[in-house]
Amino acid sequence: MEKEDKAALVPKLRFPEFRNAEPWSRLPLNELLRERKQRNRDLRFGPSEVLSVSGEHGCVNQIEHLGRSYAGASVKEYHVVETGDVVYTKSPLKKNPYGIIKENKGKPGIVSTLYAVYQVTKLGDPTYLNHFFSSDYNLNSYLQPIVRKGAKNDMKVNNAAVLTGEICVPKKEEQRKIADFLTSLDELITAQARKVDVLKTYTRVLMQQLFPREGEPFPRLRLSQFCDAPEWESTILDALVDFQSGSTPSKANPAFWSGSIPWVSAKDMKRLFLDDSEDHISASAVDVGAKVVPAGTVLMLTRGMTLLKDVPICVLHREMSFNQDVKALRPKGKTEGLFVALLLLGNKQRLLRMVDIAGHGTGKLNTDDLKALKLMTPKPAEQQRIAEFLSSLDVQIEAEKKKLAVLNIYKNGLMQQLFPSLEGSK
Repeated sequence: MEKEDKAALVPKLRFPEFRNAEPWSRLPLNELLRERKQRNRDLRFGPSEVLSVSGEHGCVNQIEHLGRSYAGASVKEYHVVETGDVVYTKSPLKKNPYGIIKENKGKPGIVSTLYAVYQVTKLGDPTYLNHFFSSDYNLNSYLQPIVRKGAKNDMKVNNAAVLTGEICVPKKEEQRKIADFLTSLDELITAQARKVDVLKTYTRVLMQQLFPREGEPFPRLRLSQFCDAPEWESTILDALVDFQSGSTPSKANPAFWSGSIPWVSAKDMKRLFLDDSEDHISASAVDVGAKVVPAGTVLMLTRGMTLLKDVPICVLHREMSFNQDVKALRPKGKTEGLFVALLLLGNKQRLLRMVDIAGHGTGKLNTDDLKALKLMTPKPAEQQRIAEFLSSLDVQIEAEKKKLAVLNIYKNGLMQQLFPSLEGSK
């Protein structure tokens, strides 16, 4: 019976050259790793070579990644970590409540005694193990029966005990194939994430140039067709938009929360254009006073903890409602709504300086102060062209973010296919 179970221990997806290879084994981790009990007593490494373990970035040099070393007064008793070693941190996180297991892909260094350091045996490949434990399911399901938490949420487990569980593993050649493939995929995901970040930075810098700085009559960078156009005119926000307050329908009446009308709150305001919201209200909620504004309206968060670090501003693509922490800015006359949103985003630092601290440390933007905010605006034609140009960049950013999301979903799906289920193999 045991042989039949082991014969079934194969992944759903296998590389062609291994489809006829023997089934995977279920091995104790101590056959793949052994504890490296090497201290830094000869002071081979100093405080500048102390490493930390990050769920996102793996083993990283503290100074290079965090900007400083968190080493104690002496690093003499720290554990030595060689390149290719596997490090376990016992620090619980919300996503990984039993700690993190990561390969040290960088230079040798040292870690505090709160970490466990393991050397990979000839049966294992460190990068394979790194990818295996990068899956939250594999990591937490492996560690949960081994690790016990103390009263202060500290991990009660000795370094040797971490190796007592079993994992699914093929022969080393197949381990390396899987590791190389997933590493290549990670590099593609990293490149895509970097592309998104570069586009965001490019857009932010352009906005700083395309809108006049405080006290300046025109921007430092102007679109070519408007180089000889008149200077921008001084105005106040109240002359560009009408302000409207939001409200929250009674939570005690379920009928108010069973409709199809998007109801926007701070958690929805994470992008420039809003097509929908997490919560929805009904027409009956509108009948009793919930506010609804049309597509093209600008929404600005004016109260909440978020204002201590950001001022979310977005433009509605459809009719929506919104709560009392948000103000709707409805463009007047020929004012371009999208331009107003971008103009305010271009003046975000000024807006942040206007934030007051209300009760319980909550940020608040005073409506009268916002109405009196001095701004510079061009003629409607230039407003429209700036809005079109910057919104096209935003559309591109969103498209690249979707590509990144697809790559991550693709990787997660592949991980489930490339590794046999720990539960299913028991």
